[in-house]
Amino acid sequence: MTKLVLAIDDDKYVHHVIEESLAGFCQLIHAKNGDDGLRQALKYNPDIILLDVEMPGKSGYQVCTELKNNEQTKDIPVMFLSGKSELPERVKGYNAGAADYIVKPFNAEELMARIRVLYQYRQHSIKLKNDVERAQITAEIAMTDSGDMGRIMRYVGQTYHAHDLQSLSSYFFEFFRPLNLDVVVAFWYQDVGVVCTDDGGVCPLEQELLEKHRYSNRFVDFSSRTIINYPKVSILIKNMPLDDVALYGRYKDLFPHILEVTNAKIQDMEVNEKALAQAHTVGNAFNELASQLFGSSEARESTVAVLATQLAELRILLQQSCAADDQALASHIAQLEQTQLQLATLNDDLTFIEHQLNHIIDSRSELIDSLSKIASPEHTQDVTSQTDIELF
Repeated sequence: MTKLVLAIDDDKYVHHVIEESLAGFCQLIHAKNGDDGLRQALKYNPDIILLDVEMPGKSGYQVCTELKNNEQTKDIPVMFLSGKSELPERVKGYNAGAADYIVKPFNAEELMARIRVLYQYRQHSIKLKNDVERAQITAEIAMTDSGDMGRIMRYVGQTYHAHDLQSLSSYFFEFFRPLNLDVVVAFWYQDVGVVCTDDGGVCPLEQELLEKHRYSNRFVDFSSRTIINYPKVSILIKNMPLDDVALYGRYKDLFPHILEVTNAKIQDMEVNEKALAQAHTVGNAFNELASQLFGSSEARESTVAVLATQLAELRILLQQSCAADDQALASHIAQLEQTQLQLATLNDDLTFIEHQLNHIIDSRSELIDSLSKIASPEHTQDVTSQTDIELF
């Protein structure tokens, strides 16, 4: 399917650059100002809108706000085109409803890549829209049947059975659905951000804002949105009720409990993964050591046997010899016999060490199997959902 892109900009040269950059990649519609762009958006319902920030008449922020306030165009992803790269400008664009923000001048590859991401984001969102609506209805029913603390305890129990980010995020969003909040979560796993939403679509600006504010205050409020940060998890609430003091206060008391549990769970997952890696490393070292010991076992036994044979031959020669230094030779033979005994004892010790290494290797294999099962998604058992909570 050909992507339909609407470019809104007052600069003819920018339209020319966009035309050349996207030639053969998508179908373009051009609008010379904000009012013209709004008319074109309503008429053609494009897949993506490229929007200049500074234009005569309505600014790009005003146009974007009107697009997002219109039921017919609110779901169309908007990408701002601007010569300003500062974070406050990006936040302003995001608050207006944009999904991405690209700085002029841009090259064709970057523009196409970002359009491709936004197109996939919209298609995925459309595909899952009905499922999300059904889930919200179910969640609303659950909300009427259970209190906050009961749902927190349920979430704590569910996280016990979550051993990967996919299952953890599933329980996480299950908690938030009854609250009718649009949430984006970033798990900072091994210092790498894994960003998720309930419907599977994450726009680039949301991910960027979470990354930029990762080390900010615990609560960061802007417009109707709130970011809450913990060391291993951050959430962006896109429709926080900041104007409802009572409800906002309730959420500020409630959400830290959920994030603390999630933060602790991610730390536990990291420790398990590190323990598994260390078990593999130690086990491999023991395997290598055991292999070397086993490989030299036959050589040691052969050397001891050769030494015994040589001593026997020397004794025979000594008995047959009449040389004056027989006594000195006998002393040397006695020393060699002592060495033989020591070698035999050492060989027995090494054999015992080999036995112990085999025992350690077997124990290590059992440990790795246990850790692997814990870390495996298949290990997750069926857990009662938030909607199955029994009330007393």
